[in-house]
Amino acid sequence: MREGRQTQRMSLCTGSVQTYDGGFSMQVAVSSALDTANSPRRRGSRSERQNASGVIEISREIATFVELEVAPPVYEDVLPAARSEMVSRVANVTIAVLVAVVLAPVFALIALAIRLTSTGPVFYSQVRVGVDRRYREKTTYDRRGYDHGGKPFMMFKFRTMCVDAEADGRAVWAAKADPRVTPIGRVLRKTRLDELPQLFNVIRGDMNIVGPRPERPTIFADLRRNIPEYPMRQRVKPGITGWAQINQAYDACEEDVRRKVKLDLEYMKRQSLAHDLRIMTMTLPVMIFRKGAL
Repeated sequence: MREGRQTQRMSLCTGSVQTYDGGFSMQVAVSSALDTANSPRRRGSRSERQNASGVIEISREIATFVELEVAPPVYEDVLPAARSEMVSRVANVTIAVLVAVVLAPVFALIALAIRLTSTGPVFYSQVRVGVDRRYREKTTYDRRGYDHGGKPFMMFKFRTMCVDAEADGRAVWAAKADPRVTPIGRVLRKTRLDELPQLFNVIRGDMNIVGPRPERPTIFADLRRNIPEYPMRQRVKPGITGWAQINQAYDACEEDVRRKVKLDLEYMKRQSLAHDLRIMTMTLPVMIFRKGAL
């Protein structure tokens, strides 16, 4: 420190200012300041007080946030486009019968190939969830013990997996290079020829040729819980092929289903006999060039 400079210290305890320059000491009263410091005050959410050591403690109230209830997202209620169900039924049965007769030799060759390359039955039947005709009902009463989301029915396919593919009975997502798929089954799934027996489901009235793909009840329950729009696709009959099937591969995960649901709902808004015929013609290149299949 250079000579001549003075060092001062203010003591809030004694209210004095002492100067260390070897000359004099001066007592300055700061009682008004101490009174202000010693008395607690509030300015907004802040208060101050002085403790015994002369340190001014400042307390501040911390604002808390009120938990707000966030409204769930609102989804569009998609209704099927109006069309004559009688005309649609006649057209579907006629096409299904004609295709089944024309492809009868193909049915026989596929059945023989399955029988020669793996043990087990040729056909594979499985319960699927069909059309939900009660979605228009406004009443909350439902005489059904459990709402499956649609009318369950038995769907037929050519068997493409080994017999014990689901030994524990639990539904498992199909995956690429799935070891459960037989060699001939892999070809059938690529060309979608394994779906041909569903022509009999069309004749029986369980399905249409064009529509959303039907799902198993256990998987349907999970998807309905996780994807709010999923049950709306049951407002039309399921189909062998569809707008989603020709634009995307087999479902391998839930995210695949989300994308397909958007396509299914898009189809519902535009469904018509002309649109169905267009999708049928677009299905043939998918089968030949193996577009969209696993």
